[in-house]
Amino acid sequence: MKFSVKTWSKSNGTTARTGVFQLGNCPQIETPALLLSTRKGLPHFISPDLLPSLPLPDSSLLHVSPLHFMEGISSKTISSIGGLHKMLGLHDFGFAAVARDSIQCLPECSATNKIGASFETPCGRLLIKPADYMGLISSLRPNLWATLADEVPAWVSKKRNQTSVDRTVKWLDECIALSPAGGVAFGAIVGGSDIEERRRCAQEVVKRNDIGLEGFGFGESTDERPALLSAVIGSLPKDGPRLISGLGLPEEVLQGVAAGIDLFDSSYIYHLTIGGFALTFPLHNKIYVSDLKKTGMGIYQTKINLKATVYRKDATPIVESCCCYTCQNHTKAYINHLLNVHEMLAQILLEIHNTHHYLGFFRSIREAIKEGRFEQFREMFTEKRRNHLAEVAVSA
Repeated sequence: MKFSVKTWSKSNGTTARTGVFQLGNCPQIETPALLLSTRKGLPHFISPDLLPSLPLPDSSLLHVSPLHFMEGISSKTISSIGGLHKMLGLHDFGFAAVARDSIQCLPECSATNKIGASFETPCGRLLIKPADYMGLISSLRPNLWATLADEVPAWVSKKRNQTSVDRTVKWLDECIALSPAGGVAFGAIVGGSDIEERRRCAQEVVKRNDIGLEGFGFGESTDERPALLSAVIGSLPKDGPRLISGLGLPEEVLQGVAAGIDLFDSSYIYHLTIGGFALTFPLHNKIYVSDLKKTGMGIYQTKINLKATVYRKDATPIVESCCCYTCQNHTKAYINHLLNVHEMLAQILLEIHNTHHYLGFFRSIREAIKEGRFEQFREMFTEKRRNHLAEVAVSA
């Protein structure tokens, strides 16, 4: 793994930065960057032959949960094949393994104990021990992996937060002791909404591992998150990459970028696609305010529900200026038809567009940081999204 910081934001009150990140045979990728959510190493609806239709190299980083492989093909078989890259034939892609995926494998803190972490998975509730987890990591051979963590929601007691940190640090030592050759370990940083415990965990992780991963998006409010992020980031090396799990909404991504996060593991695209939604907000950060168009209902659209009957005869693409495969070849009316007859091609086309669009959003963020306009871009984007949601609520 190679990482270097290239640009620091010139805006006051923000530590946003751009950098260059490279994993294995994966081409260099500019950060802040998005890890695409996958199911067993492949995007949820996009098949391997369609991956080249996504923007490269931005789409070359894939998130995978090792817990997905608790069912189906055995880890022993994957290991004998040569790991995830060889099994899937994705030699030029980078895989980041994190136990939690915010879709199917969710931490269940009430059942976690000193032996291992509990997760709700497609196989039911499972207790994952550090040795079991590292066995999966050794078989999959990802480019980077996060250590096992005792993640807790924001509302637990101080004592439970302390226990969470103690267990996570203990499991970090066990995971590092069992770590295979190759692959980069990210130490998990937990502590719920307790700033002191977050800071203590970050300091303990840095002693053992100079790379930090912060587990967020687990019940903390957007108002309390900046202080938690600041406490963690302040304890991490300035020149190391930072990956965060659980922040997926555009506003949450901007909040993370402002704190200095480089990599985002997000299930936002999946949830949009499965709901029949398509992203439509303008991407060019210089004309964001003027480029938004009002709909017939009088509200600014940042996403549209293509299941709605209003699109039944709409012969225009999702976004006129979009160059993704979906917008270049299909109309809203066609996707509306596919959704209403429950044809799986609808999700394929929507995931292609939403992935393309969201990667473009990250590209706009990087441009704003380089040009010293990130805080302005963030304020404009957040204000428009807030106004949009307020108008939707009034018109409902």
